[in-house]
Parts: sequence; C-alpha cells; structure tokens
Amino acid sequence: MAGTMPHAIFIETDVDGHGLVGAYAAELPGCAVFAASDDEAAGAMPMRVSRFTAWLSENGEPTPRFVGDNWYEVERAAVTDGRRAAFTLDELPPSDDEFATWLRWLELAREELAAALDDGDPTAAIEQLDAIELQDVAFVRNFGGSAPEVESDPFDRLNPAREALTDALEAAGPYHDGVRRMLRLAIADDLRAAEALRPSR
Repeated sequence: MAGTMPHAIFIETDVDGHGLVGAYAAELPGCAVFAASDDEAAGAMPMRVSRFTAWLSENGEPTPRFVGDNWYEVERAAVTDGRRAAFTLDELPPSDDEFATWLRWLELAREELAAALDDGDPTAAIEQLDAIELQDVAFVRNFGGSAPEVESDPFDRLNPAREALTDALEAAGPYHDGVRRMLRLAIADDLRAAEALRPSR
C-alpha cells in the first residue's frame, strides 16, 4: 500500500497452555493482543497499537507515530515447558534511553493493574495474576536477585514482586541478557490482566 511502512509482529503460541495466542508489536514493547487464533491476534494489532499509544499519551509519555497499519508476522515461537517465548529481537539490548522509557511503561502498566484490582473482582483474572507474580519472581532470580515469597492475596502479591523486579532491572541495566524480553512480557501481561478485570473498558 503506497505511503505506508511495514511493521513487525511476533507471534507467541499456546501462551496459557490452552491455545491462547499472543501477538506483539516489535516496535512497542508491551503492546500485545491475546486471542484464540494467530489471525485474530494479528488482525487486531492496528487497533491495539492505536489504543496503546493513546494510553501512553494519556500518561504523559512521548508517543511513537506509525505510518499506515501494515502489521505483519515476521517470527513465531511457542511457549516451551512453561517458559514464555523469546524472539530474535529480544536478544538485542535496548539503548539507555529505551531502557529508561520502558521502565516507565512498566510502572504505568503496574499502576493500571493496581487500579483495575481496586475496581474489579480479582477472581476474574486469578490465573493471570498467579502467572504474573511467578514470572516476576523468576525474572528477579534470573538477575541473581532476592525475590519475595509468593503470597496468596492478590492485593499483597503484586507490588512486592514488581518492586523486586524493578530493582533487579535497574541494578542489571539495559545490557543484561533478556532485559528486552522481560520488559515486553511484564508490560503486556499487566495490561492483559487489567483488561480482564475491566472487560467493559
């Protein structure tokens, strides 16, 4: 299509062990669509990018501009033995500026999830909340940090795990292996859980 540029999508299959598919916008770590099929996930990406960039703008973040809505799959990988997929781009360390920006997005995503927990019924996303906490703890341990014990109450569980992850990320810096992947997944999963708690929004 004239006047547009292609934009890459990464596809992650079997995200939840029940066939859920994740599509990730390569240029916007944390911007993701989760759906029953890869076609559905990829097809929803232009709208998701629009909503994600609007969310950034509402929170005072500089908003990337995209020419056209030509989003297409460039790579796919499956969850393996419970370990979320990694893509080629995840191997590249972010710049210092990107790292600082994505840490802010991570904080915004956790604030969004905390607000959704206050507004909604935590049981509506209990499996996702469990997975988020366990993933945060696993990431912290990957950095060699000391992770908090897994809690049972959803209101008590997320902040200590996320604070530990944020501290570990800041200590590790942008050049630690897997930083881009960890930020991508943590932001995307927080926003997904927040949406599950606010289905009408």
